[in-house]
Amino acid sequence: MFDFLKRGAMAPVPDKKASATGKLVGGRVVAFNSSGRVAWSARDAVSLAKTGFQANPMGFRAVKLICEAAAALPLILQDANQRFDQHPILTLIARPNGAQGRAELLEAIYGHLLLSGNAYIEAVGQGGLPRELHVLRSDRMAVVPGPDGWPMAYDYTVGGRTHRFAMSQTGGAEAQPICHLKTFHPQDDHYGLSPLQAAAVAVDVHNAASAWSKALLDNAARPSGAIVYRGADGQSQLSSDQYDRLVSEIESNHQGARNAGRPMLLEGGLDWKPMGFSPSDMEFQKTKEAAGREIATAFGIPPMLMGIPGDATYANYQEANRAFYRLTVLPLAARVTAGLSAWLSGFTGEAVELRPDLDQIPALATERDAQWLRVGAADFLTSQEKRLLLGLPALAADPMPAAGEA
Repeated sequence: MFDFLKRGAMAPVPDKKASATGKLVGGRVVAFNSSGRVAWSARDAVSLAKTGFQANPMGFRAVKLICEAAAALPLILQDANQRFDQHPILTLIARPNGAQGRAELLEAIYGHLLLSGNAYIEAVGQGGLPRELHVLRSDRMAVVPGPDGWPMAYDYTVGGRTHRFAMSQTGGAEAQPICHLKTFHPQDDHYGLSPLQAAAVAVDVHNAASAWSKALLDNAARPSGAIVYRGADGQSQLSSDQYDRLVSEIESNHQGARNAGRPMLLEGGLDWKPMGFSPSDMEFQKTKEAAGREIATAFGIPPMLMGIPGDATYANYQEANRAFYRLTVLPLAARVTAGLSAWLSGFTGEAVELRPDLDQIPALATERDAQWLRVGAADFLTSQEKRLLLGLPALAADPMPAAGEA
């Protein structure tokens, strides 16, 4: 009875460049989520993005730091014989669509990978290389597995309307309108695991500590206290009217940040007993820093780069920045560029490779200089072997000398 869902495919319009999902974006999407647990927030992609990225400064900074660094990496395109200065793929990446440039496109891809573990790129156009590339929201996309377990289609749903992207198992590259990039997930065949999911507990702890600090500031940054009433005999009690009047005066005149520092006038028999911070209250700041360090660790960022005090893992900021690029930014960029180049190569029929240019990354300049010197001094290597070690394309074979030439 669900066959009507399969009729979502729309005939493409070859003479108009536009994303197939653009007509769906006009509607509104309302997501209802509930959780039976009180202590922890929901773990779906939408809730994690709200609590861990939009409402948490550590998660926001971690994602932005990786996305902006990876999107700013210089890219090169080459095949086995040459490095291209101009190529249709480079032109397409430089201006993927009318609303985005290269940096915006790559930043969106990296952002979706970090927040949901999945990134989806749509190819627009028929015949040869796509004319436009569009990044689709991962929370709106659903994989439709085929009988053999491989994706046979992707459903993009907005406002109750669904567009189906059919994926041919036997056709050429033009039958692959979606490029699905995902991170490793040990228990899911079709979707990736995001660092934000691994850091979800630390995000909840960090947000709870921030909420506690805000509540403390709203209370004039003072812990609670007690008003003790001692009558003439030391055993008297306040009447109901006296108690209600005392509570009303405290609520109106002595609570909230606007009443901070206002002296309290106590009548006879009333005494104020302030309560000091408990050891658990004093540990809240350390707990918040520990949660921030766990968030940074989940994303692969040295805590020193996140401004977390007390971290002495790296000797200096330069070493931490180099480790950040080497262990986090470059592996992510290599995964994305390899997936994009393999997908786009199917449209053109060329075996080209798109990858970061390691020689133009300032953070790795010292390492690359040392590698060039080491490879250049290796007399037992041929020129072709040296170029291969440095990531350069092979030189064209030298022509054979003509007869009679030395």
